[in-house]
Amino acid sequence: MLTKIFLNPEKKLREGWWVVIFFIILTTFLFPLILLANKYSFEIKLEYQTLLILIVSIICQKLKRDTISNLIGKISTKWLNELFKGIFIGACLMILPALTLTLTGFISWQISAISYTTLISGLTLFSTVAIAEELLFRGFLFQRLHASIGKWPTQLIISGLFLLTHLNNPGMVGIVKTFASINIFIASLLFGFAYLKTKSLAMPIGLHFMANFTQGTLLGFGVSGSKDPSFLLANTNHLPVWITGGNFGIEASSVGLLFLIIITLSFNFKNLKSQRVSALTV
Repeated sequence: MLTKIFLNPEKKLREGWWVVIFFIILTTFLFPLILLANKYSFEIKLEYQTLLILIVSIICQKLKRDTISNLIGKISTKWLNELFKGIFIGACLMILPALTLTLTGFISWQISAISYTTLISGLTLFSTVAIAEELLFRGFLFQRLHASIGKWPTQLIISGLFLLTHLNNPGMVGIVKTFASINIFIASLLFGFAYLKTKSLAMPIGLHFMANFTQGTLLGFGVSGSKDPSFLLANTNHLPVWITGGNFGIEASSVGLLFLIIITLSFNFKNLKSQRVSALTV
């Protein structure tokens, strides 16, 4: 009886226990790092966090006797194609609401800081964020939960965790907090659908990276409450924050939420349609 709790009928450790192992190893690495950071007064930079998540993911994958390509997807032309598809969809997520607000006269634009430094800073920051968060939320943890409890329970749990990690971001107040919370939760669902469609982290990383890069570096909005140097600046003419997203970013606007819902539903509809076609041809 005790053996069945830990092992499946194939005598392998049940997927749920790998989730526990992932958090144990992550904690084993993280707590000493936090103590050292406090003692020697250094910041655990985003690059270090990304490296830590990658190392823990690889360790867990190796302990499971699985390949790295099953974790991130096999690096190939197909992987790169999926990455660029994600980049295109991520750009659309932010360009479409910005274009809508521009054409309706709600916002106007001015040039801010078009420079090589701004470009490199944005590329570095947002690629690192995308890799770190997709490794954590669509990597080993997501994949083990999906194998254990299925698609929708996994999507809801991971999206809830994704939202929790953003709840204390700057600007999460009032109506902005409501729109931003819904947006973040649905965005996580979209990233999850991208992984489930491709069984690769390429498209989720591309989506995540380009949505943030377009919103922040290119268009000059906040990105989940953080503001960095950008090419353009949007003049919102003191419009209500539910229209513009305020300092949090256009992702927290009603228009941004509308396009996110449309793209997410469209993306999932295509997944369901392709699954039905595959089922009919079997």
